Amino acid sequence: MVSQRELIRDMGYDRITILLHWLTAVLVVALFALAESWDFLRHGSPLRKELHSIHISLGIVLALVVTLRLGWRATRGRRLLSVSAGLMAFAGKAIHHALYLLLAVQIVLGFLLRWAQAEAFMFFGLFSVQFATVKDRALSHTLGDFHDIAAWIIIVLAGLHATAALMHHYILKDGVLRRMLPETNS
Repeated sequence: MVSQRELIRDMGYDRITILLHWLTAVLVVALFALAESWDFLRHGSPLRKELHSIHISLGIVLALVVTLRLGWRATRGRRLLSVSAGLMAFAGKAIHHALYLLLAVQIVLGFLLRWAQAEAFMFFGLFSVQFATVKDRALSHTLGDFHDIAAWIIIVLAGLHATAALMHHYILKDGVLRRMLPETNS
């Protein structure tokens, strides 16, 4: 007879999928926190510019992680077949798909915004990068607004995703959260 712990372990995701999931989560939260924090700083201040550069650098890393994640998921990543049906299963899949779509849109918006701003930034303080040389202030504002809206939607959906995982863990006690945690030797 298979124990519930063994069943959960067997249903779990592979290590690369887990790593890419948590790396995405950390990057999204860090990017959001940076963007929210620089509003408290004076425009043009060195610290504000540094936070912008870190944000953009992490955004490029997020683009790479999301690309790897989608490629891994499409080719080798272990995808679980949902054994549940109904509204919760539908909502879970819908939120996952919405998060993937919004992350892709957000990354494209970030690159377009940087292009419209035509300002150089330091990639993790290592070297200067500039996407364009002609600034389009009106386009920059429009793209910035869409970038902000998408960020808030991602944070809300990620919060719902995390809340659902905690609900599965503490209320339903069905082991769903454990599938996205690294295996332990206990």
